[in-house]
Amino acid sequence: MKKLFKIAHSLLIAGILGIALLVVMSMFPIPGNIAVKVVLSGSMEPAIPVGSVIVIKPAESYAVGDVITFGKDTKTSIPTTHRIVDVRIEGEETFFKTQGDANEDPDMSELKEGAIAGKVLITIPFLGYLIDFARQPIGFILLIIIPAACIMIDEIRKIWMEVKKMKKEKTKEGEIKSKKDPFLVDKNSGDIEDKKNEKEKEK
Repeated sequence: MKKLFKIAHSLLIAGILGIALLVVMSMFPIPGNIAVKVVLSGSMEPAIPVGSVIVIKPAESYAVGDVITFGKDTKTSIPTTHRIVDVRIEGEETFFKTQGDANEDPDMSELKEGAIAGKVLITIPFLGYLIDFARQPIGFILLIIIPAACIMIDEIRKIWMEVKKMKKEKTKEGEIKSKKDPFLVDKNSGDIEDKKNEKEKEK
């Protein structure tokens, strides 16, 4: 039972840390590096279901068939994740035509390479619902703050119990040594008697 509790405890901590990391990465992406996005559209189903979390990273080059993310990612604008269906080179510039797997027609506007945020590396279905909720104040409190506080309180309790246990063990060791070596007690008693005798002689 204790082993199961420890496993569950470890999984809970890992889960909280994982969610917190994904929330931070989705809210504060590092330009030119790996970023986490939440897909809120069904245009890429069934490859990428609504509510999925995707991990993207800029690539040196893009080709037909790559799933890419592009567009602004702000409070009012949501980036788009579609598949490249055509590549057109005009002079020194490359243009990409994209389309959602679930859409009948390609997107109206072509993309320049500089407008692409990155290529999709990993897709985790439905985790986006949890991440999106955790990004809200109430969700952050329920999913991050409260569980983290409970874990901290439990760890403090464990440390306190361990300190008490160590103190008890030290006390027991002292009592055991006293019982095993009664000469120490007799010797001390004898010293006290000798001092009394010396004082009486002085008088």
